[in-house]
Amino acid sequence: MSAYGFLKLFTYEDLRLATGDFDPGQIVGEGGFGVVYRGFIDDAVCKGFAPTEVAVKELNPEGLQGDREWLTEVSYLGQYSHPNLVELIGYCCEDDHRLLVYEFMAKGSLEHHLFRRSCSLSWTMRVAIALDVARGLSFLHGAERPIIYRDFKTSNILLDADFNAKLSDFGLAKAGPMGGATHVSTRVMGTYGYAAPEYMATGHLTVMSDVYGFGVVLLEMLVGRRAVEPSRAGGREGSLVDWARPILIRPKKLDRILDRRMGGPPARILRRVPRLAYDCLSQNPKVRPSMSRVVVTLEAVLAAGAEEEGEEEGAAAAEA
Repeated sequence: MSAYGFLKLFTYEDLRLATGDFDPGQIVGEGGFGVVYRGFIDDAVCKGFAPTEVAVKELNPEGLQGDREWLTEVSYLGQYSHPNLVELIGYCCEDDHRLLVYEFMAKGSLEHHLFRRSCSLSWTMRVAIALDVARGLSFLHGAERPIIYRDFKTSNILLDADFNAKLSDFGLAKAGPMGGATHVSTRVMGTYGYAAPEYMATGHLTVMSDVYGFGVVLLEMLVGRRAVEPSRAGGREGSLVDWARPILIRPKKLDRILDRRMGGPPARILRRVPRLAYDCLSQNPKVRPSMSRVVVTLEAVLAAGAEEEGEEEGAAAAEA
């Protein structure tokens, strides 16, 4: 019986069968934590289990993600369920083996799509992805005790077959402050370029740390460039935020930095998203918008874009 309610407790043998004996050809991701395999579980693998395509993450005992992070992931994804959080189906904790079994996200990570030369993510798709993950963060922040995700970046945003976006990898998530406390103090963790400046400086973590990370990803989606890019001259790494944030509120310069591959709506609609990124990236955490406010803004942007498209189609039909 699983110690985490509705999560399925798998044996190592179950997952060996599900992945074709951990076939290297089934590997869909690798990182400091270990390896992720594409797998398939049905009644033959686990009695009574409906045929399901899964992702099996095997923790490397020597890797960067230890037992504590593994338990954090099981604990949070075992407790919380939301359409924009990757579903954790079950886990295996047998001898030295530590594995997690998730729903399979067919389109992989946002990072994989956004930074390839032939990126096909349109303006509308990018705003919809931003809205999806904003809803996921807003849900976490609105929990009885807020959950701070702490590692918001494009590689942790996964896309299903229809490009619906979900947050994955909760190994660094942290319970937020309780009562009258303003923050939790913790060892600085996360990814350089995405972590909020006040958190990097003090170790003080709040939900506004996640809002900053969201702003970085939103900026990456607008510009089509990574948060930190190695200097072409071999010098210091360049920070996208330092370079691009001031331009986000300067309409005449904004067009020069936007990713031309995405197309886009009229300027009056488009400017709301760069402005939102600008606000999320404020050095002062107190003036950043809450994630619930971000959700409202992006919903309005998507609705305005759909309305504009409808009017254009109507005008074209009238002319015909």
